[in-house]
Amino acid sequence: MELQEEVLAYLLRGTDEILIEKELIKKLEEKRPLRIKAGFDPTAPDLHLGHTVLINKLKQFQDLGHEILFLIGDFTGMIGDPTGKSVTRKPLTREEIIENAKTYEEQIFKILDPTKTQVMFNSSWMNALPPAELIQLAAKHTVARMLERDDFSKRFKAGQPIAIHEFLYPLIQGYDSVIMRADVELGGTDQKFNLLVGRQLQEIYGQKPQVVMTMPILEGLDGVQKMSKSLSNYIGIADSADDMFGKLMSISDGLMWRYFELLSFKDMDSINSWRKKCESNEENPRDFKYELAKEIVSRFHGGATSGNQAMRNFIARFQQKQVPEEVVEVSMQGKNGELAIANILKEAGLTSSTSEAIRMINQGAVKIDGEKVTDSKLGVPVNTAHLFQVGKRKFARIKITA
Repeated sequence: MELQEEVLAYLLRGTDEILIEKELIKKLEEKRPLRIKAGFDPTAPDLHLGHTVLINKLKQFQDLGHEILFLIGDFTGMIGDPTGKSVTRKPLTREEIIENAKTYEEQIFKILDPTKTQVMFNSSWMNALPPAELIQLAAKHTVARMLERDDFSKRFKAGQPIAIHEFLYPLIQGYDSVIMRADVELGGTDQKFNLLVGRQLQEIYGQKPQVVMTMPILEGLDGVQKMSKSLSNYIGIADSADDMFGKLMSISDGLMWRYFELLSFKDMDSINSWRKKCESNEENPRDFKYELAKEIVSRFHGGATSGNQAMRNFIARFQQKQVPEEVVEVSMQGKNGELAIANILKEAGLTSSTSEAIRMINQGAVKIDGEKVTDSKLGVPVNTAHLFQVGKRKFARIKITA
């Protein structure tokens, strides 16, 4: 295999679509550092592993000697990305954006080399853009073209309002590519429309259009919906080593291989070999899940020592049925001689809501003193104390008083 083919195969790993692949090959053949752009709006203080699918791809480009442009959308964040939304998104305040952006810079350098990464903020040019030029920018796109976007189209047909400022979002994201003179822009598959606007605007402004690379949206712990903090199915970069390890061990065996492809730095030949061994029952999938969890924990918590320690903690705590040394102790008051199990789990912080508590009970994920709870309407008597467990990682000693 020629070197160029090896490089292309390396960059194609885990990629959903390249627009246009021939253009990428041509840019790579120019033998110069390409300007690789990826933008993140700081809409929440923490990044999760779903975000790192893109950041890992940036690292691959960086390892090949290309220039990484990590864009923090502190201006677009105040607009609110309408992608995938059925209603107008509530804009964040400038103060919220700034606070969240601080944590992004810290977290991305757990993967990227800070000496080879240029962090940029789109407020630096958007705040300086005169209103007349913003109007000129808006004139370079049509309402009809905007309504080709799936989310806008659905909202328009359903009679749901679309605010004018939402149309500005893809235009400004595209204009960022013009200012940054991006050769390649990475984004999730849900960002395809916005990324293509960047190509269009670069041509209008006399630049060679950027190559668009879309990356898959990583499923969360449930294996169904995309990883999201709002869905409580995420693994945060800032999670503790033990929490991160435990969450990774909780994913299904089938989902593990997708996590390997999109999150691991192991070569695909090895991953495919391991998968075949598991499918033929030559190996236990659990052992490879250990390897995945160790790799991810080591990446975000200072090296192999942390990964190995997290695995030892996991084995001691969950495989040997040991309870953590430090367990939250809670006291709460019952009514009419008892307190409903769903209310107990919510008040103790073991679940985010009573509906989640009921769902976890129905899934067989709740235990009292080591015994599985099967009745979601169970009332726990007052003047008793028990060890409550939700899932594999959440424990609390709870005393019910009259």
